[in-house]
Amino acid sequence: MNSITMRMNADELILSALREDITSEDITTNSVMPHFQKGEVELLCKEDGVIAGLEVFRRVFELLDEKTECTFFCKDGDEVKKGEKLGVLRGDIRVLLSGERTALNFLQRMSGIATYTRAIANLLKGSKTKLLDTRKTTPNMRIFEKYAVKVGGGYNHRYNLSDGILLKDNHIGAAGGVREAVEMAKEYAPFVRKIEIEVENLDMLREALEAGADIIMLDNMSVEDMKEAVRLTAGRAETECSGNVTKENVAKLVNIGVDYISSGALTHSSPILDLSLKNLHAV
Repeated sequence: MNSITMRMNADELILSALREDITSEDITTNSVMPHFQKGEVELLCKEDGVIAGLEVFRRVFELLDEKTECTFFCKDGDEVKKGEKLGVLRGDIRVLLSGERTALNFLQRMSGIATYTRAIANLLKGSKTKLLDTRKTTPNMRIFEKYAVKVGGGYNHRYNLSDGILLKDNHIGAAGGVREAVEMAKEYAPFVRKIEIEVENLDMLREALEAGADIIMLDNMSVEDMKEAVRLTAGRAETECSGNVTKENVAKLVNIGVDYISSGALTHSSPILDLSLKNLHAV
């Protein structure tokens, strides 16, 4: 996540998180550290995983005090080990204390997503299938969570509702059917937009293919039906498998032959990676 992206998209979200944690003052810190004192603290890893979000972590402290210095001994995407020292922060001790929880919340959440994504992406190695995230993200955390998926080796599905057309069951119901939904989307959408539609059975698949959908999402279908769906599609559209995809069951989906597997679990069910700031001292 580069500095332009940070300033354009992330700063306000980070500031909002800081305001959530500091309404008017950090009363605990101000009681034990009433005046400026330069200090140093270490960023430590407490379990094995994949690190993601270091620049977001840094930015939390910079927004509190631009003079804060962060030195990292790893980069986003690196596999880190329990007990490893990942970085050192130097600056006003009051800033290091006040920003600690917000910074760690971002870094732990993003690293947990990257770690879980890497585990699933590794199971897909050697196949043509790409792993996608979904819009099942934490409100106001989407930019961070989708970035973490990429760091972990996954790919991003559409970012939001303005980013792409995905006709799901209720859209199909509103339109009156699969064919009607695809035709209406083609009529309304810019020609540069691909049209994806969700199908739940092979009859819906055939109708979507006849209507000219670009991408077909095979939703909660059996493995046998998905294999048949890929055969029937025969390259006329891209295919995506979706529905309760987790680390525990993805292995059975590897050889189906779909172009994509999407998993909401990447962002809604990944545990955090345990990290901490320790050994704070004056310098």
